[in-house]
Amino acid sequence: MIAVKTKGYVSELVGKTTVELQNDLVSAKKELFNLRFQNATNQLDNTARIKEVRKNIARIQTIITQKQRAAE
Repeated sequence: MIAVKTKGYVSELVGKTTVELQNDLVSAKKELFNLRFQNATNQLDNTARIKEVRKNIARIQTIITQKQRAAE
């Protein structure tokens, strides 16, 4: 079930422009910061969300790199 969600998310990322991906990356990093802050203050209920956001950041960075290499 997770693989289906992941494929959909990745295909959505591939369809975006580099600028949109950069904006997504910034917002994902902000979300990760907020999640870590909530975790440190014991306000975070779903700690698995941190791992999910970290993986999403890696996916976004991978797509950005692929688009940059394809443009060269």
